[in-house]
Amino acid sequence: MNTSLAHEKILDLEGFLERRRALPPGYRLVFTNGCFDLLHPGHVDLLTRARALGDGLILGLNSDDSVRRLKGPERPVVSERERAFVLAGLACVDFVVLFGEDTPLRLITAVRPRILVKGGDWPVERIVGREVVQADGGSVRSLPLLPGYSTTALIERIRSGR
Repeated sequence: MNTSLAHEKILDLEGFLERRRALPPGYRLVFTNGCFDLLHPGHVDLLTRARALGDGLILGLNSDDSVRRLKGPERPVVSERERAFVLAGLACVDFVVLFGEDTPLRLITAVRPRILVKGGDWPVERIVGREVVQADGGSVRSLPLLPGYSTTALIERIRSGR
């Protein structure tokens, strides 16, 4: 691993929970998650709008193994450390925590965000962790996606030479 890809926003779960204890009472933590394999304008738009819903944004980032199980053997294109570093560099992202499971349920249960966000291709009733967040009095949002952007389409465009 390239140690130059370290960033203060990239934490393991324990490190995040330690930082969380220092956050002020009433802090509205927003959570979203995903693979974020090739960062594109649709990702940045969604993350910016998610962050605007609260006081800080934690991004649960699928590990390389998790991405392979979800997207196939040729993914991810970009390694987890590289993806985490790029995402941590965004002003709208306050914390990045990698997770290795196929869903972020364990992470959401540990983090207990006030607001849970996914892209508009996810109906609220299908968003993993919805029950946990709502049971704590939090809200779950499915935000519309910026039209015309997807990692899969971007990869296909690159492969076809367009």
